[in-house]
Amino acid sequence: MKGRKWLYLICLSAFVWMVAACSGGNDETTGDQSIEGEPSEGETSEAVSPEDLEGDLTILIHRTDIVDTVFEGYKEAFQERHPNVEISFEAITDYQGQVNIRMNTTDYGDVLMLPDNILPRDFPTFFEPLGNTDELLDKYLFADIASFERVTYGIPITINANGIVYNKDIFEEAGVTEIPSTHEEFIEAMKLVKENTDAIPLYTNYGDTWPLSQWEANRLSISGDPDFNNELVRTARPFEEGEPHYQLYKLMYDVVEQELTENDPLTTDWESSKQMLANGEIATMVLGSWAITQIQDMAADPSSIGYMPFPYTHDDGTIYSTVGSDFAVGINVHSDSKEAARAWIDYFVDESNYAVDEGGISPLIGEPYPETLASFDELGVEFISDNPPNEGEEGLLDDIDNQSEVGLWAENFKQRIVEAAIGNRSESYDDIMEDLNVRWQEAQEQLYQGE
Repeated sequence: MKGRKWLYLICLSAFVWMVAACSGGNDETTGDQSIEGEPSEGETSEAVSPEDLEGDLTILIHRTDIVDTVFEGYKEAFQERHPNVEISFEAITDYQGQVNIRMNTTDYGDVLMLPDNILPRDFPTFFEPLGNTDELLDKYLFADIASFERVTYGIPITINANGIVYNKDIFEEAGVTEIPSTHEEFIEAMKLVKENTDAIPLYTNYGDTWPLSQWEANRLSISGDPDFNNELVRTARPFEEGEPHYQLYKLMYDVVEQELTENDPLTTDWESSKQMLANGEIATMVLGSWAITQIQDMAADPSSIGYMPFPYTHDDGTIYSTVGSDFAVGINVHSDSKEAARAWIDYFVDESNYAVDEGGISPLIGEPYPETLASFDELGVEFISDNPPNEGEEGLLDDIDNQSEVGLWAENFKQRIVEAAIGNRSESYDDIMEDLNVRWQEAQEQLYQGE
């Protein structure tokens, strides 16, 4: 995958991806705005030597699991170079929800992961400019994921592939000899797990809600078209049978309806689910590649945890995996320690090796491909990413999604699907899809001004 496919990923670095990773992403708008008087990447606005740089930084992070271990190591390494910068981490479980609330004030840390529901036009209100987007794209993959008018306000901390984390030992015990590459093959594999092992075939993580949004990234794997988002703003009924969204969530419905998930999805728990998959009590979970190392670290044999692409094969035999930015890291526009904050971002993104250590792809162009995704090479998986929005349509997809209240990156309709599949709702899968079509069409007709 380091050859043609890796080059393909680099060539796609200017494309905007809508996330997760746990995240949803935003479209950026175009323009020729430059940043006069702002430091370029990797530099402060004045020539301050590392040992003379001062500041007190509060850094908001979402990694509650490694804040007291891994991040303390980053802090120590950073302070060896910048001894006069004091750092405190604030790890938040409900990261997006809590940070959204705090952004109603000026108190949302000095450095933070940008919540993925901030509209691009609002970036300048909340975040410090980090540099010209076109220049940063020469250095970072997806440097335009958090940009507005060609100014970047957040740099990706890692690039995620998307697919399914699975336990190899459970697959072997179940008699699953090949990685499923179609909807039908996946259902059959889950049935074998249920029949031949004590493991839960697929764990929905319904109880924590946000993991359900991890499914959304795989829409592009099914579409196979990097212009899918641009076509989506023109599509009146994107949840029609045969469309990528219909096919994507039909798998969610089918595995739940056929009782191939946990007995009571309403009582799931994210943190314990990782340990359960590591222990072989769960066979699969739909998650971004960021989750691989978290689960491997909990396993007695890390090599027992594998990663597979979403089970969909195109007519030409191609299997895709959507790649895109995880959280982007930025600076609070109200921070009193902006130079120190920028120094931290440069260290964290460029030098800490966080991305690869946590199972992702480094945002630095040209860095080695992570071993956690080596199996994709064996399967011949192709990476794919969204093209940027068409000129004049920047932010339109977000606007249609918000006005329709469909919530492509929210948990809303995914919860409805699970609840309908277990019989807690009287509506069918097709009823849910039709409701989404109606709401999307109304918003699309109001907002889309194309011919």
